[in-house]
Amino acid sequence: MPPAVKWPPRTVIRRSSGLRTLESALYRNGLGPVAGVDEVGRGACAGPLVVAACVLGPNRMESLAALDDSKKLVERERERLFPLIRRYALAYHVVFIPSEEVDRLGVHVANIEGMRRAVAGLSLRPGYVLSDGFRVPGLAVPSLPVIGGDAAAACIAAASVLAKVSRDRLMVEMEQHHPGYGFAEHKGYSTAAHSAALAELGPCAEHRYSYVNVRRAAESTGVRRAAESTGVRRAAEMADVRREVTPMRHAEVAYAKMIDRASAQREGQHTR
Repeated sequence: MPPAVKWPPRTVIRRSSGLRTLESALYRNGLGPVAGVDEVGRGACAGPLVVAACVLGPNRMESLAALDDSKKLVERERERLFPLIRRYALAYHVVFIPSEEVDRLGVHVANIEGMRRAVAGLSLRPGYVLSDGFRVPGLAVPSLPVIGGDAAAACIAAASVLAKVSRDRLMVEMEQHHPGYGFAEHKGYSTAAHSAALAELGPCAEHRYSYVNVRRAAESTGVRRAAESTGVRRAAEMADVRREVTPMRHAEVAYAKMIDRASAQREGQHTR
């Protein structure tokens, strides 16, 4: 009988090499390319959940030496690293889960679905996937959850920066479409200023109605019913296509266009 296959395959870490330790061990055992996947926006009450997957090469690059958990990096450093990651990564893919999908699926399930789609969207098939914090069932390749992964693996740190900068730019652009909420400042998180705007204006289409503070604001301002009727109209318009997939991808296209405009202002017309 053939020997049993252990899943996921085990690796031996010989010595610490910082953020590249785990990836180096995987590459050394023939399990590359290694993809890292991370999300941004779980705790926000407005705007999309953004998930990125990124594959870096096996060798350390000096240009990306400053990679770390995006939450630890200042905005200027994230913005500096963002185009470098896109330039030097072997592959990357960013997925946007709109607020209505977060409401429908729940944030955890939406997060898992986003991670699956981010990995599936890579232009090359990884041999191994490292996820930040928790298991991602349903991947076609072996994977490993890494606690504090965005501070422990370079590919996860790179994915974290891609997701964070993409979402921040989107929220800045979103302020022009939904003025008065301060999205450019708080990025959809529940700050005092955001709560005050919610109480005054009620939620907009980008808010997550399954979140308690948004639901309360909707009920107190009478916005909930209008939002629900809008959702019914949207569902009717899309009745002739795949109902669960199309709204998410339709939103992704809209978000991508908004980010393109924001990125063009920051980086000129350079795109990958």
